[in-house]
Amino acid sequence: MTETLSPKTARRIALAAQGFGRAQPAAPGRSHVRDVARRLGVIQIDSVNVVTRTHYLPGFSRLGDYPREALETEAWGARRGLFEYWGHEASLLPLELQPLLRWRMERARGGAMWTGLSRFGREKRDYIDGVLAEIERRGLVTGADFATGPRGAPGWWSWSDGKRALEWLFWAGLITTKTRNGFERVYDLTERALPARIVDLPTPTEADAQRELVRISARAMGVATAADLRDYFRLPLADARDRVAELVETGEMTPVGVKGWRQPTYLSAGARSPRKVVGAALLSPFDNLIWTRDRTERLFGVRVRLEIYTPAHRRAHGYYVLPFLEDEAITARVDLKSDRKAGRLLVQAAWREPDATPETPARLAAELRRMAGWLGLDGVHVVGKGDLAAALVEALDN
Repeated sequence: MTETLSPKTARRIALAAQGFGRAQPAAPGRSHVRDVARRLGVIQIDSVNVVTRTHYLPGFSRLGDYPREALETEAWGARRGLFEYWGHEASLLPLELQPLLRWRMERARGGAMWTGLSRFGREKRDYIDGVLAEIERRGLVTGADFATGPRGAPGWWSWSDGKRALEWLFWAGLITTKTRNGFERVYDLTERALPARIVDLPTPTEADAQRELVRISARAMGVATAADLRDYFRLPLADARDRVAELVETGEMTPVGVKGWRQPTYLSAGARSPRKVVGAALLSPFDNLIWTRDRTERLFGVRVRLEIYTPAHRRAHGYYVLPFLEDEAITARVDLKSDRKAGRLLVQAAWREPDATPETPARLAAELRRMAGWLGLDGVHVVGKGDLAAALVEALDN
């Protein structure tokens, strides 16, 4: 008979798999950042910098106030341990995963990418090949080096042909990010940008690569539905279904039930089931633990939605809202902004959740102070609304 887990047990397994409830290192550094990346398998990148860019936050949530330069060195330094590609979305991934995504790069060369970019690849392949030849000749380039060609109306997606060519080549795996200037990618040929020990690794079959990606996903989530496992690395539906079935057959995942979960669910072999999870963390809205919204509801009973693209008057909680993980529950959420000029971390709204405790304001205040210090800000200032705002002000004053 299939084992049935309680929601509390499933939540503890998921939290442990994601690295929560562990003692944080006294002096976190680059090796700890590398360990977090390997545990998670993929760290999402996003350009929004209202607090700090999201790829810095999973490390802070799990390690505390680690030096941000440690992530930058791992991602873009001379002896890097991470590379950029389409993992979940735009992502940082451990270098050793690069061969596991070559099938996606190969499919991209055949047109498996955004519809507009795929059409551009068909219509402008000679131009793309010319850009690739120029990178081979010239070396490091940025989008600004190819900022020519027809443009649409002003806006984020109004790319020049040069920008489209670089994105096509990146998706196809022919070029990659060597480093960054601020947030601007600096590209080179993949075989020059990545270490030879990675470039020279054999390319696995699609099935073998996808099977390993599902293994990584299962370990990173502990307990997960088939849809969760597919979404972690955005695998094709039929491929993900086959790979899950294969891993069940080998005993690397076990079908289980979770009370209240309707979809087929699987437990990763070796997943820890702690008796309790203790700790506090502010979570990026793009954190692996909560990036799948229905999974977040299943695990925590909290409806989390990204409201960046929602008109201001329709936002329920704010623009850049970080849920607060208190032990095993999401007990609050705060809309934050780094006021770098004034040197303050602004709390634009603070809201309590049903699982909030009398200790929530004080524990949240402590984590906000720590985040402010990590960001190089002088303090925390509550400026907005919410049913937790007054209690948070009092906790910050104590």
